[in-house]
Amino acid sequence: MALISTQTLTLKSPPTLSLPSHPSSQSLSLSPSSPHSLYAPKPTARFGARRLVVSRATTSSALDFSPSIGEVLGEVGIFTAAGDSVLFNDLLDHNEGIVVVALLRHFGCVCCWELASALKEAKARFDSAGVKLIAVGVGTPDKARILAERLPFPMDSLYADPDRKAYDVLGLYFGLGRTFFNPASAKVFSRFEALQKALTNYTIKATPDDINSVLQQGGMFVFKGKQLLYARKDEGTGDHAPLDDIFDVCCKVPVS
Repeated sequence: MALISTQTLTLKSPPTLSLPSHPSSQSLSLSPSSPHSLYAPKPTARFGARRLVVSRATTSSALDFSPSIGEVLGEVGIFTAAGDSVLFNDLLDHNEGIVVVALLRHFGCVCCWELASALKEAKARFDSAGVKLIAVGVGTPDKARILAERLPFPMDSLYADPDRKAYDVLGLYFGLGRTFFNPASAKVFSRFEALQKALTNYTIKATPDDINSVLQQGGMFVFKGKQLLYARKDEGTGDHAPLDDIFDVCCKVPVS
């Protein structure tokens, strides 16, 4: 079980993991249960003011997206961690360079602090290969700064998407089932020590004020210019793409 306080997170051996559901909450017990079938087409549903995106496959690839997805995503407006507005287009490399975009669930997600820590440690490796590595999270810039300052994480590589516009464009999963009851979420237990280390300075105060935001899932995308080369949607909370796999994808891209 994981116990969340307003300043630190103390982890003990599973079977259950506690994740924040609202800034005013102290903890929420999570235990996996069987989801509905993911292999039959289902209609779009809604939770609050958001849509629940359901895919027929358990993973996605660049082939599942329109060839123009880079153009569409490029028009999405987000914010730097410092609070400046920026278009997604400004984050992509217009000289056909490789950019890895890691979309976190939200800045108060305990598993996202672990992913952000892994991204920080891997950044020098990606930089040496000429690959730009950035992270985008759900929440306002002030929430992004909490993560950047306490983890810490480089602010010039961190962006905020408070309205989840990029997440909607990319069709990332959203909803109660994906967040709390998907079997893929159990993968986090295999990274238990990394999770403990990343959460040394964790605070629940980074959680978005919009309660619906805690139901958002993330994903990992690789672009060459505006061309999408790789796409992976997180199936559940903590179901992150292995960074070694992402690095291999980047290194196999032919030089223009």
